[in-house]
Amino acid sequence: MYYIDDKAIQMLISVLKHNNIKKIITSPGAMSLNFVGSVQHDSFFEIYSCVDERSACYMACGLSEDSKEPVVVVCTGATASRNYLPALTEAYYRKIPVLAITCAQHFSRIDHNIPQAIDRTVIPNDVAIMSVQVPIINSQDDQIGCNLLINKAILELKHHGGGPVHINLCVDAANNRFTSKELLSTRFIDRIMLNDTLPNLENKKIAIFVGAHSIWDYNLIKAVEKFCELYNAVLLCDHTSNYNGKYKIMPNIIFDQDNYISSLNYFDVLIHIGNISGAYLKLNMKEVWRVNPDGKLVDTFSKLRYTFEMSEINFFTKYNSLVNDKYNVSNYVNLKKEFDELENKAFECELPFSNLWIARNTINLLPKGSYLHLAILNSLRSWNYFDRKEDLFCFTNTGGFGIDGFLSSMIGSSLHDENKIYFGVVGDLAFFYDFNALGNRHIKNNLRILLINNGCGTEFHNYNHSAMSLGQDVSKFVAADGHFGNKSKSLVKHYSEDLGFEYISAKNKDDFLEKINYFISEEKKDKSIIFEVFTDSNDESDALKKIRNLKSSAMGIAKNKAKNILSGNAKDRIKKIIER
Repeated sequence: MYYIDDKAIQMLISVLKHNNIKKIITSPGAMSLNFVGSVQHDSFFEIYSCVDERSACYMACGLSEDSKEPVVVVCTGATASRNYLPALTEAYYRKIPVLAITCAQHFSRIDHNIPQAIDRTVIPNDVAIMSVQVPIINSQDDQIGCNLLINKAILELKHHGGGPVHINLCVDAANNRFTSKELLSTRFIDRIMLNDTLPNLENKKIAIFVGAHSIWDYNLIKAVEKFCELYNAVLLCDHTSNYNGKYKIMPNIIFDQDNYISSLNYFDVLIHIGNISGAYLKLNMKEVWRVNPDGKLVDTFSKLRYTFEMSEINFFTKYNSLVNDKYNVSNYVNLKKEFDELENKAFECELPFSNLWIARNTINLLPKGSYLHLAILNSLRSWNYFDRKEDLFCFTNTGGFGIDGFLSSMIGSSLHDENKIYFGVVGDLAFFYDFNALGNRHIKNNLRILLINNGCGTEFHNYNHSAMSLGQDVSKFVAADGHFGNKSKSLVKHYSEDLGFEYISAKNKDDFLEKINYFISEEKKDKSIIFEVFTDSNDESDALKKIRNLKSSAMGIAKNKAKNILSGNAKDRIKKIIER
């Protein structure tokens, strides 16, 4: 007898062992057979039996209190888990780390008059500090998701004082093959607290990925820059990262190339700070370390190894104290050289009149220290391809990542300091979705709104969007063609002027260049300005294609061709080979 051939159960056993949780109290039952049958043949575990689940869970409370260790209780289906409730309530109020594993039939059987298939998806508020539902693993996404749930649940046993945790484990009862001699190779996630021993970073290739971030404190900037010099690290940012110091790279223009794979796009450790990014960066790393005071297991890249429950300044200060002064920024120098090469090509290539052309020709004209709001998705992507030579503070609604509140958010920001000019770039779809906000009576004269009107919400018309598989039919109901005046030359003009805005417009490059200096001028205007620019959706797509095809390599061309012809599973296999 060996371990059951069930990936989720093997994963659970591995994570228990990694966290040194060895005490288990079992109760008889068929649904728990696969888990119990596996652990009872593993000498690591210390196992006890109790027929009565109510008694078993109280035994776990006593054993945990006396041993100062988490204790597992595991039961079968039907009402077995209901008998855990009294003892779990006791554990909850005394913060005793009891892990209740309730084995269940497939969740689809709930509420269909199938024997022993009861609903455990909702539990009383005071029986567990966390409850997770672990399904049977049938795909790579299932495996990643289950791994995260199991790690998250087990870490919670001791988090912030600890307490009982519930794992509802879906079991394939028909699979009774105990033939796996080794446990599934499993990712472990550990939580590092402020006073814990820190994992080693010596001799690793490191990048710091900064998601959307509030404006940086001076001390944090200095700590991060010292970290980069001590550990040869680089900061990967987009405009919403709001980092304007040294060792910053805006890598989209490198990593978004259709037919080029940069040899520099590999890191042993990616340190993840900040919140949701709209950069959609294609990053290649061995593992991710997330740093955030919330201590949550946020697994953006599906490679989370550690979550550091501490402030960013504490993280970088502590790591800086571990290394004697040295200076090496070769990783930054190499990436900067590649960025400069591609950005120069982007500035030299002939782009059609589009959001990308406007971004390229405007970003370095904005006054130093400008506050810029970018709407998702096309505006944010377009402006992220170009770096900024002077300080720029940028904000975007990446939290919910919807198109519905761009103007309102920008207006709210502008109320904070009426002496400051707030610039905004927005496409027609996001603009019209929220343009009732322009009627707000609190608006002052410090807004400069650049409206890119292509008449369709061009995203679904881009050459690389999956919606283009519909051909011309994409315009019928998927895209937003023909709404909001269908690129009317007077709709926004009359609406904005009637609300007290100054309105200007442009329909080509010369027209735009003639008016842009007035629009971005630091000179205070009598009114807020709306600058409507009319572009063509085909031009938007062509510009994006040019920016994403500035460089090619044999590996990149092969990967792009494979992506277009291979199935999803084959793509995953090739991706793993390339990553090796």
